[in-house]
Amino acid sequence: MDFLKKIFGEKVSISELIANGAVVVDVRTKDEFQRGHLRNAINIPLDRLPDNLKKLDRNKAIVTCCASGSRSATAKNYLRSKGFEQVYNGGSWISLRS
Repeated sequence: MDFLKKIFGEKVSISELIANGAVVVDVRTKDEFQRGHLRNAINIPLDRLPDNLKKLDRNKAIVTCCASGSRSATAKNYLRSKGFEQVYNGGSWISLRS
């Protein structure tokens, strides 16, 4: 069974992660973020992520989001490559809002 979890991934409730204190990192541009965002989300544009890793706690769950889910997927993969283990792609910030 663990083999299957590794292949297909374990289902995770993003809303549960957020309710339990996960940090929401919105990787859209500053202008996009200012037009609307999730309460308590922090804005680290994708192109600035490498310079801002120290702002993130490696021991906390992180949920990435953007406009469509594409940049947040890239951010999730980047953070995981840098040793962050609890990183999840939340997709669109608008879908997270609901």
